[in-house]
Amino acid sequence: MPETTERARLADRRSLVVGDRLFVQGDASGAYPASGFHTRGEMGGFWAPPVKLLDGLWFGVDGSWLAGGSATEYASGAGYERFRYQAPGGVTAERVQFVPDGLQSAVIGVTLRAPRSRTVTLAVDAHSDLMPAYPWTGTTPTSTERDLPDSVSGDRTGLTFREQSADHDYAAVVSGTRAPSGVRAGGTHRGPQDPPVLCPATGDAPYRCDDSAGGKGAGGGLEYRVELSANRPTTLWFAVSGSEQGLAAARSQQRAALADPAGAFAAKLDARRAVAARTRVDLPGDRLLQSSVEWSKQNLADSVQEARDLRVREVNAGTAYPAPVGTVARARWIGAGFPDYPWLFATDGEYSAHAAVAAGDFDSVRAHLRALRDVSDLVNRRSGKVVHEVVSTGDVYFGTNADPGNTDETAKFPSTVALLWRWTGDDSVRDEFYDAAVRALRYVDRTLDTDGDGWPEGLGNVERAGMGEEKLDNTVYYIRGLRDLADLATSKADREVARWATTKADDLQSRFEAQWWNGAGTNAYADSIDLPDAGGNDNTRIFQRHWTGVTPMEADLPTGPLAQRDHALAALTQREKPCYTGEFGLYHTGSGPTTTGNPGPSCDNAVSQVPSERSTFSLNTAIMAVAEGNYGRLSQQRAYTTGNARIQLDNRVWEKPGAMPEIAPSPDFTANIDRPFTDRSMVLQAWGTYGVLWPVVHQQLGIDPDLGRRTLSVVPQIPAGQTRVAGENILLGKGSASVSAELTGQVLRVRASVERVRADVVVGAVLPEGKRVAAVTVGGKPVPYRVVTTSRGTEVRAAVGPRADLSIRLAG
Repeated sequence: MPETTERARLADRRSLVVGDRLFVQGDASGAYPASGFHTRGEMGGFWAPPVKLLDGLWFGVDGSWLAGGSATEYASGAGYERFRYQAPGGVTAERVQFVPDGLQSAVIGVTLRAPRSRTVTLAVDAHSDLMPAYPWTGTTPTSTERDLPDSVSGDRTGLTFREQSADHDYAAVVSGTRAPSGVRAGGTHRGPQDPPVLCPATGDAPYRCDDSAGGKGAGGGLEYRVELSANRPTTLWFAVSGSEQGLAAARSQQRAALADPAGAFAAKLDARRAVAARTRVDLPGDRLLQSSVEWSKQNLADSVQEARDLRVREVNAGTAYPAPVGTVARARWIGAGFPDYPWLFATDGEYSAHAAVAAGDFDSVRAHLRALRDVSDLVNRRSGKVVHEVVSTGDVYFGTNADPGNTDETAKFPSTVALLWRWTGDDSVRDEFYDAAVRALRYVDRTLDTDGDGWPEGLGNVERAGMGEEKLDNTVYYIRGLRDLADLATSKADREVARWATTKADDLQSRFEAQWWNGAGTNAYADSIDLPDAGGNDNTRIFQRHWTGVTPMEADLPTGPLAQRDHALAALTQREKPCYTGEFGLYHTGSGPTTTGNPGPSCDNAVSQVPSERSTFSLNTAIMAVAEGNYGRLSQQRAYTTGNARIQLDNRVWEKPGAMPEIAPSPDFTANIDRPFTDRSMVLQAWGTYGVLWPVVHQQLGIDPDLGRRTLSVVPQIPAGQTRVAGENILLGKGSASVSAELTGQVLRVRASVERVRADVVVGAVLPEGKRVAAVTVGGKPVPYRVVTTSRGTEVRAAVGPRADLSIRLAG
């Protein structure tokens, strides 16, 4: 399993370790700078969604704190993190942290070693700040208005922190497997961060501070006398647990966490070995991408979150706080990003779902769909509209019936259902979400097309001013959603819905290119249409160079990508130019002539009404990587898969080793490590994995299941200049597939093995450019085959069954 280490600028880097019910964010030296912006300075520390437990937990040896300058190395592993220190008297220390699955607990192992036998004093400081994940600093009410002072008590069992009121009972406990020799309750107890530097509630914050100005936590300390034998390691185990359900629940979590810490760590590693064992790839021509596949699987596993008893309420983008409309007993989802966006988003989950199915994690996708449906149906009264952003408390920040949009997320819901159904072949997936999928697209049709032209209105992925009423990405995902819904409906023999969705999609698709291709030297689709102040359906094209201009090439309909080939190739070639693409991938908004000037190169003469935004989001780069692959452009794709892999794995670029962040260093976005801790993008963001796992598994290895209809295609494409791609244990339904493709001279050999999958299997390959087929054999004997032209290029396909060793002799 992967482990990656870093030794430089440890105090400037965020650390992160995540389980499904708790996460910890500090810095890579073992300290806990005030982090994040939603509740300013409070998004780091120990969080057990939906509540924060501690600002931090610090350890010291003989009066010297294990943080800051004493740290020598930080290691990021699969499901754990490791800190190493040099303490006084030649003592070395190692701190390992992990979060057991299913527990609102973090477990910490502190291992001490000395060159000679001696007794040392180990100090433990803990400072709480019990508070819910919502409200935030700038909402109504504010986090400070809702937060209450914590209390602390201590005894020989450890430290207990409480925050109680008439409507909640938050609790956190800190203890170890040994009884302490000393206990102190009260005071600050912030280790080396005492006295704390406070972040101001508003305005500019310093590069580093220790707590928010509104913090109302409490402190406590534990002390241990530890006898060390010369050159023999001694490990002490500790845990931090908490609950929004009161002290008894927190103590129950703590007992479970400390019952067998070493065994819990072994179980965590076993769980992550199981993640690593799925979708194992061999890419000798691109080892960086191969490593990124391994880490991206772990990033996705890190991103899964769960909360209980979510009190669902509409907070109207932070301006209201009414009584809850209901409760969701349990929600589980693929969290968007840490530390400020660990909760439920439709946009992020719908993109990350492609990466998750490619990684073999079907359960998390299904849980995410269920959470979206359950919350949406409560807050939107089964209108069909899918919520945008839901905090782990149940507060719906945006995406209710009253909000103007998140149209793309509603339109993508049926496509995510269809994606999971095709990869699992499980009709119960289709049946569980079919009603919600139908209601979603009926909502778009009936509510978000007031001018009757078919193009959906409302906000989409680009959260920027100046766009027209009807957005490109909403249109693209709506057409795809209609096609996917028609497929689901046909499989259920729902002729009415199938006919409606097909007719609607046929109409929009037949008019799409004429309406949306901007032309005029831009080689691009319009970002939106309908001038916002025109007062009518003028369908004027508005060109602003946003990243969503790539979605017509990225969205894969059941019959292939939406964009017609000549426009697609022109648009992709244009986006590869320096006005759109930087060192690490695709900018949010490309540069060129605007009404406010132009800080970068120009690739067209059109004048945009909005400024460029040369920030490279990992999602934008992922979208471009997928789009290139949809058209067989794997050489061009590599620039984008490499961009996302580098921000995850290049030690000259990363902040946390192995974690793909939200935004890469860019001309308009300073690297996270050089920004204040309260003004950074997410250190880990799930959506970028879409641009790694999907291009490798679906496009290079060619795994294309339609198991709902009991068919599977395995048609790999070897990138130009490479000679082999391979993958094994790629989960499909209750079985798996393995495939390798090798090019030796004029022979392209594809080996495929499909186990325990009920499907008719077609095996083949995309031919290298300029080549044609001379013969196709299995075991030296000719077999029937077809030559098919697709968006990827010229494909050879043969119905050879679940085990095949196919040789394609090339000519030309």
